Amino acid sequence: MFGFAKTQMVAPEKALPGRDEPIPVPPRHEVLDAPLAPPYPDGAEIAEFALGCFWGAERKFWETPGVVSTSVGYEGGYTPNPTYEEVCSGLTGHTETVRVVHDPAKVTYDDLLRVFWEAHDPTQGMRQGNDTGSQYRSAIFPRTDVQQKAAEASRDAYQQVLTNAGYGPITTEITTAPDFYFAEDYHQQYLHKVPNGYCGTGGTGLSCPVGVAPAE
Repeated sequence: MFGFAKTQMVAPEKALPGRDEPIPVPPRHEVLDAPLAPPYPDGAEIAEFALGCFWGAERKFWETPGVVSTSVGYEGGYTPNPTYEEVCSGLTGHTETVRVVHDPAKVTYDDLLRVFWEAHDPTQGMRQGNDTGSQYRSAIFPRTDVQQKAAEASRDAYQQVLTNAGYGPITTEITTAPDFYFAEDYHQQYLHKVPNGYCGTGGTGLSCPVGVAPAE
């Protein structure tokens, strides 16, 4: 829509102003029949990941056993309650993000980290495949110290695997979760609504040794 891709993070003072009113959230998940917005079921935990276009990324997670609900949104930028078009302009600083609500007794955070790393190439900077722009950058948004340490350990372990296979350094951000802004209704569970729709998600084919300490 804007005719070019932004591959540099916008400065906070140059970010779009956004709005006070949040984007309406559909009440139920199209596939899992669970709430998209809080409150979530008792005992459920939240994990948030950015790994390129959120259409295919969300499907990776809703297909993971033990996941209670998923939703897509915008995170890691400056503009409150942005629209999709604003995020795609590169002038909000957000990246396309999947919120994963999971039952930790059935699927652990480490399990979700493995899905995250193996579903994309985390060495590409401000792009994922042919999708270019700051909204496609790779990121993990930990919500607890436990998640932070697990994310960092998994990154270090996967870096060794990638390096051994000839890949460059991981560019994934690991940043304490800021505000998550839900995306518009038509983006939620998009590939369920449009089964033959665009999916830019693609990994390196390399397994991630989550839970395995990196060798010295």
